[in-house]
Amino acid sequence: MEETVDDPPTSAVLLDHCHFSQVIFNSVEKFYIPGGDITCYYTLTQHFIPRRKDWIGIFRVGWKTTREYYTFMWVTLPVDLNSESAKQQEVQFKAYYLPKDDEYYQFCYVDQDGVVRGASIPFQFRPENEEDILVVTTQGEVEEIEQHNKELCKENRELKDSCVSLQKQNSDMQATLQKKQEELETLKSINKKLEQTMKEQKDCWEIELLQLKEQNQKMSSENEKMGVRVDQLQAQLSNQGREMEKLVQGVQDKTEQLEHLKEENGQLFLSLTEQREHQKKLEQTVEEMKQKETTAAKKQQELTEPRNKKTAVEEQLVQEVERLKAKVEAGKACFLEKYKECQRLHKQIRQLRAATREVKQDQKSQQEPMGMGSQEPPVSTVIGSRTWTCQKD
Repeated sequence: MEETVDDPPTSAVLLDHCHFSQVIFNSVEKFYIPGGDITCYYTLTQHFIPRRKDWIGIFRVGWKTTREYYTFMWVTLPVDLNSESAKQQEVQFKAYYLPKDDEYYQFCYVDQDGVVRGASIPFQFRPENEEDILVVTTQGEVEEIEQHNKELCKENRELKDSCVSLQKQNSDMQATLQKKQEELETLKSINKKLEQTMKEQKDCWEIELLQLKEQNQKMSSENEKMGVRVDQLQAQLSNQGREMEKLVQGVQDKTEQLEHLKEENGQLFLSLTEQREHQKKLEQTVEEMKQKETTAAKKQQELTEPRNKKTAVEEQLVQEVERLKAKVEAGKACFLEKYKECQRLHKQIRQLRAATREVKQDQKSQQEPMGMGSQEPPVSTVIGSRTWTCQKD
């Protein structure tokens, strides 16, 4: 018979595998009067912790497993396990569910795993004045009672031996539990230190992670700036390349102009040489004419020719000399003009070469050298009897 609809947790564990000393039953009577409620008092030992599905059952003496209960009640969990009042507990069985025979029964505390944690001394359900009633029994009944008493005594001895063994096991388990608790305290201390170390290490890692994130953001920003700068440099380099091509083309054009000027200079030099030869011839002619004039002056006195004829010849000679002098001056002026043009072209070539060197230096500073082609040959300018040479830097 059961107090509630739900079945309690039981097991097929044999009697010698139970732990009867963890819950102690107090104030158990030798017999209880049938027809009334009974209260079961029990004490929880120091290291036992009750659970929600623990229960107390009434078992007939001689039971082997916790499945052989007659009736049961759920235990009440204490609010504070550390208080002294929490150790002293009780549970009440209603009269309706109690046995009606006079067999021997006992209280057993069973946990939610179906393991017995405590057992009381045997008791009976019989009237209080039953001992004063004269009972007439037959010899067979007496022998049966004696046999039953012998079995009860045997069971009692077994229970005592089991209790001693369980007490020894409990003592050993208490010592083991104490040792385990000390080890647990040590492990808790070590675990606390490890947790503190891990917390400190975690804080350090978080700080380092924040620093790395900041560095990463800075690097990303710098990379973006460098990308923009590289694009600008590439655009600048492209522009400088186009300018370089223009400068090279300009140098080539100036070189061609210089070659033309060289040719014109040579032609002017030949023309000037011819003019000088012609001037020399004119000077010789003038000298001859002077000599002739001297000779004529000497003969003037001897000759009787008219004065106006001599004057006409002299005037013609003077005009011829003046014409030749004007032609020589015109040649000199043309030569000077060509010489100035050559100087101006030389100056432009030097400026172009300086600009080319600056572009090369910019390219070297950007580590992107650009070839300038083959070296230009030296340029010579011949003016008169001197030679000016322009060697490319």
